[in-house]
Amino acid sequence: MKSRIRQDAIVRTLRRSGTTTVGALVTEVGASRSTILRDLSALRDEGYVIHAEQGRGGGLSLDPGSVRTAARLSVAEVFALIIGVSSMRAARTLPFSTLADAGLSKIEKALPPDKLRDLRRLLDCLYIGPLAPQVDTSNLGEMETALLPNFERSFLERLYLRFRYRDATGTETLRQVEPQAMLILPPLWYLVAWDPARDDFRHFRMDRISQPEVVEGTNCRSRHVHFEAGVQPIRYA
Repeated sequence: MKSRIRQDAIVRTLRRSGTTTVGALVTEVGASRSTILRDLSALRDEGYVIHAEQGRGGGLSLDPGSVRTAARLSVAEVFALIIGVSSMRAARTLPFSTLADAGLSKIEKALPPDKLRDLRRLLDCLYIGPLAPQVDTSNLGEMETALLPNFERSFLERLYLRFRYRDATGTETLRQVEPQAMLILPPLWYLVAWDPARDDFRHFRMDRISQPEVVEGTNCRSRHVHFEAGVQPIRYA
């Protein structure tokens, strides 16, 4: 995840500056020279055409024509866009929702068939509904960026997800669960999972989850989750 963020920052810098140097990227991105060189190599492997001119007045430059063909959103990134739009719509804070839906539809159509299949499977686990008025949201925290890509892999490959969880009293425990769904009750987001240690389903507030990781070599099953009235699956064409 960190490498993707660095590489996106490198592309932005190259597009804005026209020409730059590895040394300038080291300062701009905040990484070592060897890391920047590895990132440049990875970007070239993705299809970005990055020219390197040697000598005085030389530097790195990005062929603008390569950006359109190389830039691709991951399944997790498209999924994040869809759940962001859906949650804003549910909270009635999304203007121009028709244009947003049209844009998402174009993004989906641009996905390769295998990624589109994964996206549709992820959408099957996404639910949204109203939050009960008595629920306290005053202590809402930030969600870790690593959670969504780990959930994506855990859900699609049917692997357990391990994380540290802090409950409403502040008590922290280590949990290992079978992810089944994602529930959005704006402004709260929940991971719905089967917890073998409790032999039952549990709703984990996603802003209370830390250090998420997929557990290799495990195998979890798909289970039917029963939701309260008012909770609906999110559907996109």
